[in-house]
Amino acid sequence: MSDFTPTPDTALDLAVDPEEAARARRKRAEKIGRWLMPTLALVIAIVLWDRVVVWNQIPHYILPGPGLVAQTLVKDWAILGPAAWVTLKITLMALSVAVIGGVGLAVLFSLSRWAEMSFYPFAVILQVTPVVAIAPLIFIYVENRMAGLLLCAWIVAFFPILSNTTLGLRSVDHNLSDLYRIYGATRWQRLVRLQLPSALPYFLGGLRIAGGLSLIGAVVAEYVAGTGGIGSGLAFRILEASYRLNIPRMFAALVLIAVLGVLIFAALALVSHLALRKWHESAIKREI
Repeated sequence: MSDFTPTPDTALDLAVDPEEAARARRKRAEKIGRWLMPTLALVIAIVLWDRVVVWNQIPHYILPGPGLVAQTLVKDWAILGPAAWVTLKITLMALSVAVIGGVGLAVLFSLSRWAEMSFYPFAVILQVTPVVAIAPLIFIYVENRMAGLLLCAWIVAFFPILSNTTLGLRSVDHNLSDLYRIYGATRWQRLVRLQLPSALPYFLGGLRIAGGLSLIGAVVAEYVAGTGGIGSGLAFRILEASYRLNIPRMFAALVLIAVLGVLIFAALALVSHLALRKWHESAIKREI
């Protein structure tokens, strides 16, 4: 007979299923890689950018290096910081108006087929018309500069919320809908207790798209307003820097716009995860 007596650690190792251990290792690797890989790719891209500038001796007024852009961002923060706040404020205000208008119209469309047939084509027209083409007209007819900026950003962000929420409201399980009718539920009760919860994932998907589009609309609107000598956002600072050939400041403003876009998307993705994590299949974590 063998004299082997397993220690507590050895017994624990023997009790662990090899497949379970491999699954745990994959999960740990995925958790680390989710942050490590994008960070590593970003670092490599910045290093390559710096080396290309140095090796080719590119002047800073053509392509500044990442170090010079970072220095400019710190040095000109008194100018770029308030401009970033103006752009962010316009973006969030336009997104809020788009959410109110888009969800409201989607609910109206779900309640009235006639309303959908009457107004949905106008929403499509607004979506397919480039905002850069109609922004100059908006600033001609709208005297208030802030209202014009909001209108331009709203036009871009409005349609994804409207279309996704409308789709969600119409994607309710027909068996559940029939059950509500059998028990005599009113149209309002079906909307509040069945359609709106079912449409929430669709709405949140449209919200993530609209967040980035509202920033794009705000930047385009500021660009058009800036060409007329009015404006104080990041797009106006980019125009101002281009007139003065201050290319490092242009790149610093572009970095701020990219950072704002990432922060908006991350915040909306977090909201979506928190709202869906306990009940929707897209957010429930499964064992691999």
